[in-house]
Amino acid sequence: MTSPSSLAGRRIVITRPTGKAEGLADRLRALGALPILFPTIRLEPADPGPMDAAARDIDTFDWVVFTSRQGVDSFVERLEAVGRRAADLSARSVAAIGPATADALRAHGIEPALVPAEYVAEAILAEIGDVKGRRILLPRADIARAALADGLKERGAKVVEIAAYRTVGSGARVPALDGVDAVTFTSSSTVRHFVDSGAVVGSARVVCIGPVTAGTARELGLTVHAVAEEYTEDGLIKALEGVFRS
Repeated sequence: MTSPSSLAGRRIVITRPTGKAEGLADRLRALGALPILFPTIRLEPADPGPMDAAARDIDTFDWVVFTSRQGVDSFVERLEAVGRRAADLSARSVAAIGPATADALRAHGIEPALVPAEYVAEAILAEIGDVKGRRILLPRADIARAALADGLKERGAKVVEIAAYRTVGSGARVPALDGVDAVTFTSSSTVRHFVDSGAVVGSARVVCIGPVTAGTARELGLTVHAVAEEYTEDGLIKALEGVFRS
């Protein structure tokens, strides 16, 4: 007989944007948890002009580096809008920051040449190899960290950064958080907008998907109780289970 999950009966806040949170919520419900959806951010289309220009010139890039599923989907949409195809990316060397981003590429028929062992920008820098003189495209969120672009430039790469989408506060009403057992964060922006909303963690456990998100949470005065060892949804669930198992 399978033992019940340590998440059974736990009220867990999900701060992902609408449309990105439902899968995690369903998985938590299957484990007996009671997910509370509080989308602290909203993803909006960016100005298509720079993306369209990059899409038309896709053949001029040696590498295209994606750091989110949203970046993949947004850029492929603009490729098709200017008369190119997702397959045109296959002739480039394409990197994905983690398995979810890699899966988004595969859904468009693109097999990434690089998925680093650790799912952070610094790992891409460590594993991408010699990029001196290489032309590299970074379609990312408008508020993406500078670490990846700066690191590539320091190595002599010619980096073109474009905003593939914008991240803004959702303006969602703060739900009742009394008695909540855990609050999950999956990006630095979810943390910032949670705090900006006036929401209070209280006695809830704070669980983050990775070290960058955890670092932002600590900078904003939150106590982080667990960080996923693998920076994925699976890793986040394991971290949650570990917090309550102990």
